[in-house]
Amino acid sequence: MSPHPAMERIGHRGAPREFLENTLSGFERALELGADAIELDVHATADGVVVVHHDPVLDGESAGAWVGRRIDSLTWPELQGIEIARGLTIPSIAQVLDLIGARATVYVEIKGREIHHQVADALRDAPTHCAVHSFDHDTIAWMARLAPSIPRGLLFEEPCDVVAALLAASARDAWPNWRLVDRALVDSVHAMGGRVIAWTVNSREEVERLVSLGVDGICTDELRLLRDVPV
Repeated sequence: MSPHPAMERIGHRGAPREFLENTLSGFERALELGADAIELDVHATADGVVVVHHDPVLDGESAGAWVGRRIDSLTWPELQGIEIARGLTIPSIAQVLDLIGARATVYVEIKGREIHHQVADALRDAPTHCAVHSFDHDTIAWMARLAPSIPRGLLFEEPCDVVAALLAASARDAWPNWRLVDRALVDSVHAMGGRVIAWTVNSREEVERLVSLGVDGICTDELRLLRDVPV
């Protein structure tokens, strides 16, 4: 499957309706369900290893006494020994990229604070096609300086001047909440050479509306909604 279709089908944190989010099994399942790309979240350990997890702290019953510990307070060897669910540990971004290979694009949401250097180092020479995005627009501006070859995007949850924000951060992709997407937004981003990726879209009605507007990608928890969508 091409990593650059007309409209990308993006598995939000893998396939969270079937597997624990941000896990290797979930990412593999997303590809089985037809994902062109996966979206994931990253933090960094105390010794600088970029790892894939949504929250900055450990959660889940299996984490036991480690629940509530910050990921950035633990070393990678320590983290590897902690189960977040039965038989599952937090993967490193390197493990995810090794799993995905050339089969799909990996969209990396930078969650951790001031980890742009670690993320740039982890992705710069990756064999997998990668891009980064964040709610922290300053982080993405930093990524433009550190690793200009890695495509960049900005997340949006409230109305704003999306084009101005993209230009200020040297970003390509607008990641608006699906409720913000209308014809004017799509046309304005396309006019400046950018792309629009809507998140997190979990109804067929919204999928059809967004496709009709010409979005470049849809990020979803349920990839089956996108299987027969014309692109």
